[in-house]
Amino acid sequence: MDAVAALQLLIAVAFLSIPVVRSRYGARAQASVEAELGRQGVRSTVMAENGMRLDAGGHETWAPVGIAAALVLPALLSIAGSSWSGTVSWVVQPLVILVNCVILYSNLTAVPSVTAAFARSGDAELQRIDVRSMLAAAEKGFPRWVMPYLQNLRHVVVFAGSISVLAVLAAG
Repeated sequence: MDAVAALQLLIAVAFLSIPVVRSRYGARAQASVEAELGRQGVRSTVMAENGMRLDAGGHETWAPVGIAAALVLPALLSIAGSSWSGTVSWVVQPLVILVNCVILYSNLTAVPSVTAAFARSGDAELQRIDVRSMLAAAEKGFPRWVMPYLQNLRHVVVFAGSISVLAVLAAG
């Protein structure tokens, strides 16, 4: 297997870690959030009523799985010796970098963006939530190694791996 394919498969695994961790620990994180909401005097069901969840449902599964599949395609083409692998990689890798920039931005701006979303919702119950405390409770619901360690490792693998893929393609 060539270096580009190996890197693409490694990046795919990094994205798959998101739904795997959420599937395994999301219910615990959700329970932690619900307890925090109760402490704040907010009904614990308000998140579920508004379609917000911490498990591997919805976009927390289809987005990373879709990205992983998009990375596996050029890796398999490369392993098969197809001349299309480079072309597909030149399209996929910049998109992966862009998507990961959006994810990183979302992680870094979670408190203000969730606060703003709650304010726009028109739901008085959501607007009363201390978002910083709620997100801290969610984070505590996951094992200590998830945030920030796994989260940061995933970003390093995605960014460094993608840049390395593009550098190898450019040099080739």
